[in-house]
Order: sequence, then C-alpha cells, then structure tokens
Amino acid sequence: MLKDVLVYLEEGHNTNERIGVAAELAERFSAHLTGIAVSEPMAARAEFLPPEALEGYRRSWQVRNARLGEAFRAETDRRGLSAEWRAVEDMRLDLSVADILARHARYADLLVVGQYDPDEPHGLVPDDLAGHLAVLAGRPVLAVPYAWQPVPVGRRVVIAWNAGREAARAVADALPLLREAEVVHLAVVEGHDRRRGDHGELPGADIATHLARHGVAVEADRLVMRDVPVADALLSLTAEQGADLLVMGAYGRPRLRELVMGGTTRGVLEQMTVPVLMAH
Repeated sequence: MLKDVLVYLEEGHNTNERIGVAAELAERFSAHLTGIAVSEPMAARAEFLPPEALEGYRRSWQVRNARLGEAFRAETDRRGLSAEWRAVEDMRLDLSVADILARHARYADLLVVGQYDPDEPHGLVPDDLAGHLAVLAGRPVLAVPYAWQPVPVGRRVVIAWNAGREAARAVADALPLLREAEVVHLAVVEGHDRRRGDHGELPGADIATHLARHGVAVEADRLVMRDVPVADALLSLTAEQGADLLVMGAYGRPRLRELVMGGTTRGVLEQMTVPVLMAH
C-alpha cells in the first residue's frame, strides 16, 4: 500500500500539476503527503560569498520556499489530506539536491519528482534526477513530465519487462497502482543485453502468473529489439496503448565520482510524455 508519499517541488510552470498528481495519489490511497523544497546549493557556500550576498541568497530561497509551501498547502487543504511541508534551506557543501532528496525519500513509499525541462531557467530538476534518485534512495520514484496534465495516474499501465533485477523491483514497488489499474500491458523486451533463458520458455509468462496471483491481469506484447532503441519502442507502445503510466527499472552504474545512467533510462527520462515509475 501507498501510505507515505513525498513530492519534490521547485518553481516552474508545471509545479501545480505535480502537486496535483501527488495529491490525487495520496487521496486515492489515504496516504500522508509530504512536500519538500531544497534550496540552491550556492546558498550554503559561505566561504565563496561575502556575508551580504549570502544573506541575499538565503532570503530569496526562503521566499521561494514559502511560495511553494503555500501552493502545496492550498491543494492539500482543499482535498483534506494529512500533509506536511519541509523546506531544506541549509546544505552541506558535499551534498547535492539528489543526495538530500534521497535521504528524505528513504522514509516514504513513493517519491514524486518532475522531468528535466531544458526551457525552464528557474527549476532545480537536474538531468536524470528520477533515475539517480531511484538508485540513491532505494525507493520507487515517479517522474512527471513537464507537459503533463494532472489526470489520475495508473489507470492504464505499461510495464517494461526484461526479466532483470531492476524490472522486478519496479513491478513489486508498483503493485499498489497495478492492483487499481483498469488495464495493465506487459511489454516483454528481448534482444538487448539479456540471455534468452532469462525470460523462461514463454517470455513474460512467469511475471504474468506472478501478477495474476496479486489480482493483476496483464496483456502481453513482445518487443524484439534489433535496430530501434528500447526507449523509443517503449514510449511508442505507451502512446499506442493510451497509457498514463510506464513502469520500468532504473539502470545506473558508478563511474569515478558520478553515477552514469543506462541508455534506456536516460532516453525515457528525456522523451517521456506520461509519468514513469522507476525503481532500482
């Protein structure tokens, strides 16, 4: 069950839509909803700024966080939700926005974030934020497209299934939504980095049986990949099915001091037009 939802907010043109998605989920599952804002890291770097400049940064982010908190409370009060607001205004120099969010997300059932918008100059959504958080936090992350309209999420679902560990984790974390869905479509991805035996004798049959035991009936479709990128095929299928949610594993590996996301994860996050639930 979803009983504790966390939504990350930063100023942008789709802030209210993201609040709406998170609030609708909290209302549907009778969950507690927490909103969180994280101040610009530069505001914490006192050694690089004169005191008056630092104070100016802090005041500007406090004002911004207050605006976000007002928008959050207006929606949660309207729906009568159990809710709280957090504004993280002081950060250690060695922590990023993702580090802070991952720490808070570990005490939630689901973290809701936005998609990176290259045309949004004021936002703090880093590229690949959702994928990074899924790996760092160990909790499922729901990424909401910047152009998304706040219709209920999870009525028509596509699951990206490649028989891997990350996909299995995503399916398990998505079960509360899958049980409530009207249609669940299983996209069995073959032909990229997986041995034929991973899927069993009948690709998709084992996970379909497992989901059926949880009361989730699925429709299966095989995606045998050769020359088309997996991300493109998944997003095309999602559009064809009229889905409002894509469930998939988040793939990433450490390289030196950074986390490098897999090509499919990055491609989906860059091009998605429906919310994506990712887990690692």
